[in-house]
Amino acid sequence: MLPKITNNFLNDVLEEIRIFVEDIIESIGVHGSAVPLLRHVLLAVVSVLLAFIAERICKYVFVPLILRLVKRTQAKWDEIIFDQRVLRTACHIVPALVIWLLMPLVFYQFPIVQEVLTRLTAVYLTVVTTRLAVGIIDRLRYLNTKPGNSMSLYLKSFCGVLKILAIFIAVIVVVGILINRSPVTLLAGLGATSAILMLVFKDTIDGLVAGIRLTSNEMIHIGDRITLPGGFVDGTVIDITLTTVKVRQSDNTITTVPPLTLVSGMFQNWKGVQDVEGQRVKKMIYFDVRSIRVADDELKQRLADKGLAKTEDLQGEVVTTALFRHYMEHYLAKREDVNEKMPLLVRQLEATQAGVPIELYFFLREKDWIPYEHAMADILEHVYAYANEFGLKVYAQNPTQ
Repeated sequence: MLPKITNNFLNDVLEEIRIFVEDIIESIGVHGSAVPLLRHVLLAVVSVLLAFIAERICKYVFVPLILRLVKRTQAKWDEIIFDQRVLRTACHIVPALVIWLLMPLVFYQFPIVQEVLTRLTAVYLTVVTTRLAVGIIDRLRYLNTKPGNSMSLYLKSFCGVLKILAIFIAVIVVVGILINRSPVTLLAGLGATSAILMLVFKDTIDGLVAGIRLTSNEMIHIGDRITLPGGFVDGTVIDITLTTVKVRQSDNTITTVPPLTLVSGMFQNWKGVQDVEGQRVKKMIYFDVRSIRVADDELKQRLADKGLAKTEDLQGEVVTTALFRHYMEHYLAKREDVNEKMPLLVRQLEATQAGVPIELYFFLREKDWIPYEHAMADILEHVYAYANEFGLKVYAQNPTQ
């Protein structure tokens, strides 16, 4: 009943406008066949002016009013969703509605023009409405005030799926309008070609599924440092979407990694290091097996004079690698950049063709990449420099050569 009343009201208004326009035309001395043409042109101009005025009123009257009302409420979600950009996008729908209602009435004597204008206006309304829906969906991910946690990633993934769905439906509706077919019929027809669509968009679908798995299982978060085998990715995650993971490398370059690569392959997440009071160091130094021997009195005396070994460590028969292990444990424990409250161990492993390995296992307090690398380099350089004091030789070549 309401659309009928509205249509009758518009017809009455447009009839009054038409009579007013014809009076103006006759008053300027235009007669004959030129009257209908000039009347339609002037009515079209009036319709466009009314649409422009409606858009201005919406943008400069209703938008500020709604923004003030939203700020006065205690809820936060309305301020996030109904921001100025979303409301201004909604204002573009108003002139299209005015054109939709008036233009067919203006060109009622020209069915072809009326049909073309109706379809074009319907396409424009669909596009603008889709933009409004996408804008609202974009704002949904800001409902969570803690970017980087699992809920924020869920919202981002969910919003990505909703945007794809909204754009897909809009494309179907636009195609249906242009070919004068029902969008429901087109959607039903897509069921027969779903296998072809899945084959064509296989990579996209796999990426979407991988992105959902990546975020829902909390495999990575924004701010995590990740490393992929091969060393081509080693940096901090700065953005996660359904189709891409952006990683800032140490040289500040941005590497884009498909979520499918992370889900189906192996990668190392250093988040555990960030959650503890130190970053682990696990290094092995290989010594020439021919340089390992029982320490004689001369070596013991020299080590004692230089303060490289304690008196109790020099009692009895002792091997040079044991003295070196004890020295390195004391050395590491005394360094300020080594966290002595976490596991600290210097141990000997099984001999290999590359020599006898001594493993250094400890945690540095530094977590940032550059200070961490500098501290680790200082310690390894100390090992290489002082190994000779214990009569040990770092393995450099095949002992048979």
